[in-house]
Amino acid sequence: MKFEKIHHVAIIASDYEASKAFYTEVLELPIIRENYRADRDSYKLDLKLGESEIELFSFPNPPERQSGPESVGLRHLCFYVEDVEATVAELNRKGVETEPIRLDDYTNKKFTFFKDPDGLPLELHE
Repeated sequence: MKFEKIHHVAIIASDYEASKAFYTEVLELPIIRENYRADRDSYKLDLKLGESEIELFSFPNPPERQSGPESVGLRHLCFYVEDVEATVAELNRKGVETEPIRLDDYTNKKFTFFKDPDGLPLELHE
């Protein structure tokens, strides 16, 4: 068995239009395809992220996410960027709040966190 890479990460949005705008306009991820699935009353938006994809879903009345990033399960999604400071500056110009930039104790690389419209923790890491 050999796993090569992550194909996609799926995110369920509480406000599909707000999350779509965040991921496509603020983060500038290109749209691969968008489909409305009438049988589920659900949108599925596929976004390109390097060789991977983010699937953004809408569902009627999805349950709330656990409140803290230390909850059991997927903790956060991390984006590799070449320059954390420049990316943070661009996010801040677009009105996205970011945590202070820190240095990873193990890799000695810069990183920080910000959140999507539903509070999903997103990380930037060099």
